[in-house]
Amino acid sequence: MSVNNSIKKVLNVVLPFCLGGGILYWMYRDTDFGQMKQTLLHGMNWGWMFFSLLFGIAAQLFRALRWKQSLEPLGEHPRLADCIHGVFISYASSLIIPRSGEFTRCGILAKYDGTSFPKALGTVVTERIIDSALLLTICFCVMLSQLTVFNRFFDATGTDIVGILQGFTATGYLVTALCILVTILFLGYALRRFAFLARVRQMVDNIQEGIMSLRGVKNKPLLIFYSLMIWVSYFFHYRITFYCFDFTAGLSFTVALVSFIVGSISVIVPTPNGAGPWHFAVKTILILYGLTDANAVMFVLIVHTVQTVLIPLLGIYSFVSLGLRKNATT
Repeated sequence: MSVNNSIKKVLNVVLPFCLGGGILYWMYRDTDFGQMKQTLLHGMNWGWMFFSLLFGIAAQLFRALRWKQSLEPLGEHPRLADCIHGVFISYASSLIIPRSGEFTRCGILAKYDGTSFPKALGTVVTERIIDSALLLTICFCVMLSQLTVFNRFFDATGTDIVGILQGFTATGYLVTALCILVTILFLGYALRRFAFLARVRQMVDNIQEGIMSLRGVKNKPLLIFYSLMIWVSYFFHYRITFYCFDFTAGLSFTVALVSFIVGSISVIVPTPNGAGPWHFAVKTILILYGLTDANAVMFVLIVHTVQTVLIPLLGIYSFVSLGLRKNATT
C-alpha cells in the first residue's frame, strides 16, 4: 500500500506538470522568442504591469478577511496575519501540487493558532461554493450577451456542448443518477456501520459545521462585499494588463470580461496555476475578437508568467514571516 500511495503522490505532482507543459509546448513550438524578448525589454509598459499586481495581492487579502469572518461563528478566532499568510502560502503550494492549497492553509491555522483543521476545511468548502456561484452567475450573464462569440469559441476549440448533451440518452441519465444515489447511500451506510470510522464521522461533522458557518456570520453584507471584491480584484488584476501592450490597449471592457471568464473556467483543469489551459482559452478568445495569433500568444505568455511569479514571492514572504515569528517565541 505504501508503494501505491507513493506512486499516487508522484503522479499527482507529475501529471499536472506534464499536461500543462504539453499544452504550452504545442502552443509555443513555433513562437519567435526573439520578438518576445524585444517586447519584454522595449515593447511593453511595466508600470501598468506592476500596478496590476497590486490587485492580485488585494484579491488574496480580501480572501483572508472573508476566511477569518467565516471562522468566527465556529468559535475560532485566528489572527488576521495568519489568515493572510495561510492564503499566500496556499497559492504557492498549489503551484507544486494543484489543489493542495486548501489543506495547506488550514494546516497553517491549526499549527499557529490552534484552529480546528476540519472546521477550517469546512469554511474553505463554503468559500468554493460561494466563488463557484458568483463565477457561474457572471458567466451566465456574459454568455447571454456574447452568445455569438462563445459559439465561435466552442467551434474553434472543437467543443460541441449540444453534441455532448445529445450523446447522453435517457437511460444514460438514469444510470448516472442511480450511480450517484448508490454511492451516497453506500457512504452513509459505511459511516454508520463501521466503528473504526468514528473519528471520520467526527471529522465530517466538523467539516459540515464549517460549511454551515455562514448562518452564524453577524455581518453578512460585509461577507458579500468581500466575496465580490475578490472577483473584482481578480478581474482588474487581469484587465489592467491590457494597457501594457499597444496591441491590447484598445480592446474593450467586454473583451477583457469575456476572456477573463473563459480563463477562469479553464483553470478547473488541474495544472499549476492553470498553465496551458488558461493560455489556450484566453488566446482563442482574443483571436476571435480580432487580435493576431502572434500578439495573442505573446500576451498570454507574458501576462501569465509575470502573474505566476507573484505567487511564490508572496508564499516565500509568508513562510519567512511565520518562521521568524516562531523563532522569536521559542
